[in-house]
Parts: sequence; structure tokens; C-alpha cells
Amino acid sequence: MSYVKKENNPKEYTVALAGNPNVGKSTIFNSLTGMHQHTGNWPGKTVENATGKFKINNQDFILVDIPGTYSIMSNSEEEEIARDYICFGNPDATIVVLDATSLERNLNLLFQIMEITNNIIVCVNLLDEAKKKNININLKKLEELLGVPVIGTIAHKKKTLRELKNIIYKVSTGNIKPKPKRVKYNEEVEKYINEISQEIKKEKELEEDNSMDTYTIIPDYLYKWISIKLIDGEEKILASIKKNLNINLESENIQNKLEEIRNKYTNKNLNLEKYGLQEKEENEKSNKNIKNKTENSDNKFKDYIISTIVKKCEEISKKVCTYEKEEKDTRDRKIDKILTSKKFGIPIMILFLSLIFWITIVGANYPSQILSEFFGWIQGKLIIFADFINCPEWLSNMLIFGAYQTLTWVIAVMLPPMAIFFPLFTFLEDLGYLPRIAFNMDKLFKKACCSGKQMITMCMGFGCNACGVTGCRIIDSPRERLIAILTNNFVPCNGRFPFLITIATIFIAGTMQGLGASIIATIVVIFVILLGIILTLVISKILSKTILKGIPSSFILELPPYRKPQIGKILVRSIFDRTLFVLARAISVALPAGIVIWLFANIGIGGENLLTIIANFLNPFAQIMGLDGYILLAFILGIPANEIVLPIILMCYLGGNSLVNIEETQAIGNILIQNGWTILTAINVMIFTILHFPCATTLLTIKKETGSLKWTIISFLIPTVCGIIICIITTAIYNLIFV
Repeated sequence: MSYVKKENNPKEYTVALAGNPNVGKSTIFNSLTGMHQHTGNWPGKTVENATGKFKINNQDFILVDIPGTYSIMSNSEEEEIARDYICFGNPDATIVVLDATSLERNLNLLFQIMEITNNIIVCVNLLDEAKKKNININLKKLEELLGVPVIGTIAHKKKTLRELKNIIYKVSTGNIKPKPKRVKYNEEVEKYINEISQEIKKEKELEEDNSMDTYTIIPDYLYKWISIKLIDGEEKILASIKKNLNINLESENIQNKLEEIRNKYTNKNLNLEKYGLQEKEENEKSNKNIKNKTENSDNKFKDYIISTIVKKCEEISKKVCTYEKEEKDTRDRKIDKILTSKKFGIPIMILFLSLIFWITIVGANYPSQILSEFFGWIQGKLIIFADFINCPEWLSNMLIFGAYQTLTWVIAVMLPPMAIFFPLFTFLEDLGYLPRIAFNMDKLFKKACCSGKQMITMCMGFGCNACGVTGCRIIDSPRERLIAILTNNFVPCNGRFPFLITIATIFIAGTMQGLGASIIATIVVIFVILLGIILTLVISKILSKTILKGIPSSFILELPPYRKPQIGKILVRSIFDRTLFVLARAISVALPAGIVIWLFANIGIGGENLLTIIANFLNPFAQIMGLDGYILLAFILGIPANEIVLPIILMCYLGGNSLVNIEETQAIGNILIQNGWTILTAINVMIFTILHFPCATTLLTIKKETGSLKWTIISFLIPTVCGIIICIITTAIYNLIFV
């Protein structure tokens, strides 16, 4: 992207959509464009730009939904994307969405954006929630104080967006020319900013005179922003400026002027205490001390800039906001006192997750059986069709009993639990509860020297570990992001739940019937999941103290207001954005995996097929783990998709040539017990289900996210080694006590 003078194209205008997380930005995007994008309550959820098209007065517009961010001063990925697009992408208009219930905090981002563009439209959203909290905002007065158009909206009510569309059209076409009233700094600070600006202008003019290329046009207000960033010394921002604006900020004249200003800091000619800051300096004479003193001055300057903006936000908020009652968010605070308390927070979190898993267990059985019967009926028809066209037996068997049967097993086992789990999980997300989970777990993650945002990625991992790995982009620190990626597989994805539930039902709750059995099975699965979470913390701590040393970084975790979930959008989002997406991933690997498994089961040497030969080879080591060779082989062959581990085990035990589809839990239990399974086997299988290598899709995602084969291999080894060690210890303790 470059900040170039764009030709007036009457056919299409570009509009940027910016704002803090949880202000309803994505809902506005969907309402304007008709596109369905994720609109949950998680800060920084959208990492890449999303675009959509819409029309106003028969005029085409492109709306760019840039990542939600609290600031454009720092160096996180979301902030870089937002800053670079608004500043260098040259949109015709930038809509800044503000939360009416937290206007003062949201104004901070607005004033930062005002530094880099003129064409701003302020959209004060969530007016309905502000009304519930007895907050009144004088929008006309706010418009006067800001110098830009201000529109009030309720994003989920499209009729409130009509005036917004009208203003978008007028600003984009130039009928309205906003004149932002930017933050004014102290006289002396403005003087030094202006001196740097003049030097940058001279350098730019000199470059234009010597260049034959199309020159870039830089407005005056942007020179001021560049000067502030130059004094700040923020390397990443300066790199973006150099790249997109083609300015040589390292020229001798600019650097001399910059050094002159910094010398005034160190010589106390610039009295920072006068600007509301305290500065204590000593007259160090060494070069090292002079360097440290200069860096301290840079930090003081940045602190002054930030504090001035914050004071301006507070000043405007007091002028335009009135509160009918002092306790404007009493309801949310009362709820949070319970849900985020030290005493009840984590137990309630476990209760909610247990309830979701129990509903998933109970609700998935019947639809899975229906799907199995339906696919079985189709399989019979395919066999008849293959005979009718005289298809070679080996080919029809490989395609029907290999590819098709594996594929349909994955769908029948995976689809119903996901279709239940994802809507329930999305319901909690839409309600605003998931940030409370992260808040409750933050202290534990800090003790493990990693980011509290890691809990967010773990929640994503419950649906799909590949999604959880991708979600690690929201973690700013590269070290903490890598830790989150390496440990995400400790959280069981949806593909592992059916196997865990089946084993727990057979061996733990097998003596009970009906509701009691499902509750006990759910509790057992919860304990296994807690084991994965505990190991996540332990391994994160070990990594932080060894190969990924460091201290936890600070971050903003917003607790959004509790909101009424929109059931229709929850169903659409959870089914299409999550369930079908993950199912498509499973299907893509299930087909080739089915063919490979069929070949292993039907190609033999010396009267034994390859499955038996490999299982016998693995059996001695598997016995040490409290397993057998067939179980270990099933996990290895199940690397394309965790859903096929149990069918492979059953196929091996029954000596079949294709995956075995058995719906009844009791029948599965009988087969396992007849082949030597005990309570010890069940416990170790559940442990290894949680603690083994990621599936193929997750490994590919890790390779893409880290760009490193080394870290991909480490992500494979960490959970696998943990699983092997814990299984061996469990077996040794069991044999010591019971044998």
C-alpha cells in the first residue's frame, strides 16, 4: 500500500471500518454489506482484513473491516494492520465505531486516527445498551467538539444505519469535508514538532525534485504525525513510513534536528515536568548513561503524548455524557462479582463446560445412528452399482470399503457432536461469558510465564486445534505466541471427544444406566480435559524457563457487557463458519486415509496383513504403556483424522479388511473386553488420546504459522513424549498396587 493521490473513480469508493473490539463493528459490517462474518465478543478476533460491497444511491462502495484494536501506537499485528491501512491505504472515508457505554475509552483510538486522516465519520454504536445503563450522549455537541460527522446507531437494527449510509456517501464524494479538531500539545512541544516537520518537508521536496517517478502527496497533518513518531523512535512505525511514503528519515538534516531536540531533553531545556510529567535526571558523563538518558527522554515524550490524548478524551466525555444514575452498570458488576470471583469463578466455568459436554454426549447419539444407517443404505446401493457395471472387485472394495466407508464414518461420528457443541459454545461467546473464562484463568497463565490470551486460543482448540493454532495470532509476543502454538494440542478437539466419551461410557459408567451413565462419563471426560489444561500450564512454564525464556507480557482483556445472544446468527455462524469448515477439513484427509488403511489391511506377507505385522512389532513397547500394538498402530494411522482411531482398532480386533462401523456402545465394549482391555487400558487410552501428536491438518497449520520445520517437529514431540511418559507411570503404579 502507498499513500498516493488516487484518481477520482466515480464507479467505486473505499471505506475503512475501525474501532475497539466489542463495539459492534462486525455487526455494522454485516448489516451494510450483507456478508456474514464472525461477530463474537473476543478482542482481536479478526486478524486479516475482510471486505464487502454495498451500494448507496446506485454508487458502488467497498467496505474494509480492519482488525479491532485499542490503539495504533504499539506494534501488535492488529495495530499494524489498522494503522497501515488507514494511513497508507488511502480510503475515501474512515468510520470509527465508538461504544456508547464506554465513550471516554473509545475516544482514545479516535484521536489517534485523527492524526493520520481527515475523512473521518464517527459512529456511536450500542445506544440501546447505553440507554439501559442510563447514559445519555449529546451527539450534536460531540460533533461540534470533534469537527467530524457523528452518527448514533444500534447496529442490529438496520433502520438506524440509514443516516450512516447517507453520511458515508457525502464524505466519500466530497460533499462533506470533515475538519478534525486534533489534540493540541503544549506550545513548546508543538514548536519542536513543527521544526522536525519542516525538515521532513524539505527532504521530501528534495527527493521529488530528483525523482522522475510519480510523487506521493503528503498532507500537512501527516507531517506532524511523522514528526511525533520520529521523536518517539518507534522503529516498526518508522519502517512503515519509509516504505509507504518514500521519505528518507535518516537524512543528515533530519537527524541533526532530531539530535538537537533530544539534546534539549537531556539538558533540561525542555521542562517535561511542566507538561504534567515528573523527570529526575543526573548529570552522567559516560556515553552509556547519555544513551540511557536519551531513551528515557523518548519514553517521557511518548508518555506526554498519550497523557494529553487521555486528558482530552476525559474532557470531551464529561461535556457530552450525562448519567441519570451513578451505578450505570450495576447488573453486569453484580454478575461479574460471582462469575469472576476467586471462590466461584473457576467452579462455575467447569460447570458450564461440563454442561456443554454432557449435552453434546446425550444429544449426539441418536443423529449419529441415523446418519450411520443412511450411509449404510447408500453403501448397499453402491455395491449393487459396482456389480452392475462389472467393476473389478479390488477396485470396488478399495473405493467402497476403503474411501467411502472411512469418509462416512468420519461424517457420522463427527457431524452431530459439532452441530451441538459449536452452537452452545458460540452461545456463550455471544453472551459475553468467554472473556470471563480468560479472566479467571489469567493468573494461572501468568504464573506459567505466558500470556492470558492463550486461554482464548485453547477455547478455539476445543472446536479444532488447527483453528486454535491460527488463533494464536492474537498474541503479540512472538515468544508467547510460539508457546501457545506448541501447547494447543493438549486441549482435545471435537474429533477426540467421541472416542473419549465412548471409552468413558464403557469402562467408567458401564455399570450404570440412562442419565447417570452419561453424567459419570461426562465427569470423567472433564477430568481428562483438566489434565490437558494442567499439562498446558506445566509445559508452558518449562518452555518459558528453557528454550523460550522470558517473562509474561501485559495485555488488555476487555470484559464486554452481557448481551442477548442472537440465535439466528449463532446457528448460521456455528454451522457454516465452524462445523462445516472443520468437517470439510476432515473429509479432505479421510478419503486418502481410507484408501491407505484398506491397502494395509488387504496386503499381506506370509499369511499376515501389514496391520498385524506392524502391530506385532509395536506390541512390546505398547505393553509398557499399558496398551497393545493395535491401539498404538491405530493412533499412528489416525494422524489424518482422530475420528478414525476407534474404527481402526475395531477392524484390527475383528480381523476385517475394512473399517468396522458399530453404533451400539455395548457391542463396542464387548469387542474391546474380549481383546484384553481392562480399566487400565481404558485409562491409558484416554490419556494418550489427550496427549499424542497433532493431526495432519494441525501440523500443516503449525508449519505455516511458524514457518519452521523445527518447531513443527517439536510440536509433534512434546505431547507425544508427555503421553508416553504418563502412560508408563500410570501402568507402573497400577501394577504395583493391583498386580
